[in-house]
Amino acid sequence: MTSTTTCPFTVSLGAATRDAFGQALRDVGRDDPRVVVVDGDVGNSTRTEWFTQAFPDRAFNVGIAESNMVGVAAGLAASGRVPVVASFAAFLLCNAYDQIRMSIAFPGLNVKVVGTHAGISIGEDGPSQMAIEDLALAGALPGFVVAVPADEAHARAATRAMVAHDGPVYLRFGRPKAPRIHAPDTPFEFGRAYQLRHGHDLTIVACGLMTAEALIAYDALATIGIHARVIDMPTIKPIDAAALERASRETGRILVAEEHLSHGGLGSAVAMAVGATHPCRLGFVNLGDRFAESGTPDALLEKYGLTATTITAAARALVA
Repeated sequence: MTSTTTCPFTVSLGAATRDAFGQALRDVGRDDPRVVVVDGDVGNSTRTEWFTQAFPDRAFNVGIAESNMVGVAAGLAASGRVPVVASFAAFLLCNAYDQIRMSIAFPGLNVKVVGTHAGISIGEDGPSQMAIEDLALAGALPGFVVAVPADEAHARAATRAMVAHDGPVYLRFGRPKAPRIHAPDTPFEFGRAYQLRHGHDLTIVACGLMTAEALIAYDALATIGIHARVIDMPTIKPIDAAALERASRETGRILVAEEHLSHGGLGSAVAMAVGATHPCRLGFVNLGDRFAESGTPDALLEKYGLTATTITAAARALVA
């Protein structure tokens, strides 16, 4: 785990995690000629266009045909390349799930699946393009690593770790700018938790955009005498079970916050890990069992309770 701080959290917006991914992918491409990109005609949104501009002979745009895109990536991996297949998370995981399952997961090919514009924070594009079940789908695939970086620093580091990892990976990135949480040189490892705040009354475990909300909630809770441990858990699979066991033993309560449906995401992974090691009281802040709607990102996050205010209230209820 990383070292923690007691300084109040100040929201300072950095780059969107999709932007950090695009920059890191271009940089990794300079170092590793095996890396290629397969895109579904949305490179200007996924930011793979920056790789394409630098290495046009290593980039393949197959058009709006996600299933074919996955098949092309699988063929490239079988030929010794390291393909990064990228599109909106909903298009990839929902439209091309069978191909990901049978062409990547089943043979265990070294394909990197990147879903951008995930969660309801995509905003006005509406529910048809909001990936709210992608972590459940990706996590169900044998052999897949599944991760959700919280900010630009971890997005860059996770992109490098993804390419270095031998095996299939799903990385989830968001559309809006993300608050800075980690130092630019913060180490990143799949399967590792990052403790951001000390606390003994409960532990808040979060990923993605909800990590910043957890830090805001920490400050609010501290003003009323509730001392929370805050853990950024970027890797959903394999999860850091040891960190969760420590949190359960030392704080007795765990609250999980994520921008995902209630089933199959970080909350489910935490519950399974805690139940197998050291059961404790659990609470959850998530989208529930429902689709969202079209609206501004801030309005949607507020309406569906994915905010520091909701985390604070849920924490107070958990320790009551």
